[in-house]
Amino acid sequence: MFELLGIPPQALFGQLLLGLINGSFYAILSLGLAIIFGLLNIINFTHGAQYMLGAFVAWMLLTYFGVPYWGALLLAPVLVGIKGVIIERLLISRLYHLDHLYGLLLTFGLALIIQGLLRNQYGISGLPYAIPPQLSGGQNLGFMFLPNYRAWVVVASLVVCLATWFVIEKTRLGAYLRAATENPTLVGAFGINVPRMITLTYGFGVALAAFAGVLAAPIYAVNPNMGADLIIVVFAVVVIGGMGSILGAIVTGFGLGLVEGLTKVFYPEASSVIIFVIMAIVLLVKPAGLFGRTA
Repeated sequence: MFELLGIPPQALFGQLLLGLINGSFYAILSLGLAIIFGLLNIINFTHGAQYMLGAFVAWMLLTYFGVPYWGALLLAPVLVGIKGVIIERLLISRLYHLDHLYGLLLTFGLALIIQGLLRNQYGISGLPYAIPPQLSGGQNLGFMFLPNYRAWVVVASLVVCLATWFVIEKTRLGAYLRAATENPTLVGAFGINVPRMITLTYGFGVALAAFAGVLAAPIYAVNPNMGADLIIVVFAVVVIGGMGSILGAIVTGFGLGLVEGLTKVFYPEASSVIIFVIMAIVLLVKPAGLFGRTA
């Protein structure tokens, strides 16, 4: 059927795989944004910088300390998450009762500072990060060649996203988090340290971005601009799914990645704007987003 349309199957499935990989990063990053906005009510513009920091920390751990990929996959999110906790305690916690604009401006400024520091230190040419030997090579599926590392990225992203959704939506801890955003005084009356819970939630959202950065490091060159190139698209994904919607972030992230991949096959000129076109249509039809709740 695809040959009748003049499209080789290898090209179609190759672009679908590329779209699924991009969708994996969209899903994890938009999930972190949705958690931070939905539970803390902060528009976190440093999220792209945290993603980039995850890749840089993985590269530094390997280059300076000899920590391999698997160790970095665990350590980098923790280290970047701790940095996020410090930022939340020192700066962001002062903005919770102010207009969203103040949080956006603060986090945007922090993102520029982080980018600028790393750009001055390492430049913008990009630093290589090797694929771990266990995931090198690939599988010949007949209709396409599937690199092992790309398959791992998709599976790991899906598992992390679904596990996060389950914890927030189906466990007692998630119920406490949701209740703390609605009525922190009542939750505090049950002996729960609400400020600490909020701080750890922000740190977890940041750690998700860093985890995505480590996954991205072997695929893309590690450079200070990698987060800035992605964050605008991720914000569009969050808006389409519904600001603060955990399920919306996951479904929309993977779905829009596939749509973007298909667009590159059938109409390449529109591939860079298709997500923003969809965002405009969704906002016209359903301003709260596909999975968002109307206030």
